[in-house]
Amino acid sequence: MSNHALLDLSDPQTDPFAVARAAADVIASRTGADSHHVALVLGSGWGPAADMVGETLATVDNTDVPGFAQAAVEGHSGTMRSVRIAGTDRRALVFGTRTHFYEGRGVRAVVHAVRTAAAAGCSSIVLTNGCGGLRPEWQPGTAVLIRDHLNLTAHSPVEGATFVDLTDLYSPRLRAIAHEVDPDLPEGVYAQFRGPHYETPAEVQMARVIGADLVGMSTTLEAIAARQAGMEVLGVSLVTNAAAGISEVPLSHQEVIEAGQAAAQRCGRLLADIVGRI
Repeated sequence: MSNHALLDLSDPQTDPFAVARAAADVIASRTGADSHHVALVLGSGWGPAADMVGETLATVDNTDVPGFAQAAVEGHSGTMRSVRIAGTDRRALVFGTRTHFYEGRGVRAVVHAVRTAAAAGCSSIVLTNGCGGLRPEWQPGTAVLIRDHLNLTAHSPVEGATFVDLTDLYSPRLRAIAHEVDPDLPEGVYAQFRGPHYETPAEVQMARVIGADLVGMSTTLEAIAARQAGMEVLGVSLVTNAAAGISEVPLSHQEVIEAGQAAAQRCGRLLADIVGRI
């Protein structure tokens, strides 16, 4: 098997954890940091947070790191950064984009950033996203902590007879830290659909009946992989639009981008303050 094949996540013979270790080695070489402490995955609307977390000491193109690809979604950045967390000597590894399940690259690719972060030394990870809100009181621009999720993709990143407990997947400790920063932060249950099409009004109502407060196309598979890797997980959603059927306005990705831009500074400051305390 060639070296290229060894790093091919789509090849069932490939060890995805070996690819993550290879990626972490490249990141360490390019950033000059033997290890990082906290990882951030920046979803729609969260991009400016990287500038507020601290000083960017190194930037690496995704395509230079094994297993990663260019950003596939408008509004995402195709780079990762090594950031010195403000007021500390700790480093954050900040991913400017994620691989979405709907891109068709497989679940391994979806969770590769998470596994790479773990291999790079991160003990905690902050997963952010832009999502549709099911509660009318959560207007676009509202940040919501994820307290639990519904994985509606019918897939898992865990392979084989490896049984992972998800009881307290979204860390109560990290959520408590977030509430110290902003006591008014609401919490909710996030449901991941496969996408890339938006949910129908009937699907949104189904999600609400089974307990969802938020709907989107990311995060849950990454969170499961993070738990498998032993990391603490904090999930934060930015409500960028009302979910289908909640509002009469048709859904569009442009709406998501605009809502994210409007909330960028506030959400970036929130995330920076939380990361500074983790």
